[in-house]
Amino acid sequence: MSAHPAAGPRPPDFSTRAFRSALGMFATGVTIVTARAADGSLVGLTANSFNSVSLEPPLVLWSLSKQAGSMAALANGRHYAIHVLASDQQALAERFAARHTDRWAGVDFTESISGVPLLPGVAATFECFNRSQYAEGDHVIFVGEVERCSHNPDVSPLLFHGGRFYTEHPL
Repeated sequence: MSAHPAAGPRPPDFSTRAFRSALGMFATGVTIVTARAADGSLVGLTANSFNSVSLEPPLVLWSLSKQAGSMAALANGRHYAIHVLASDQQALAERFAARHTDRWAGVDFTESISGVPLLPGVAATFECFNRSQYAEGDHVIFVGEVERCSHNPDVSPLLFHGGRFYTEHPL
């Protein structure tokens, strides 16, 4: 007898809202992914779907909705940066999550060697080559090969849990 059933997965017995609420119980850090589009315009978005993949080679992943306005720029670009936000950067996270706004208005940044905007004051930065992408469900999973990284061990990260930001996390 096979350990795997021949039939595919059973349909979900929960609503999309219940699934989202259950996922929200997993506490995450908060990141902003930045890039430069082919036309030179700046791209940036808040994401909490960040994770490590491999140490050798150094790989990380994150995912983006197929419907995101920045999908074409990120899917076709060669480089992007992932910034792990510091606890005092909640307003920046909210700004880069907002729709129909100029996310970059008044935002300070420097440029990486590859021309990607880098945000100051973050807990960590991963400068990535856009190594591969995998379409799954309503998202695309991006795997980045980390070319450069830095971190600030004296900075507390911004956390997200249950639909809320947390800036203090006593251990």
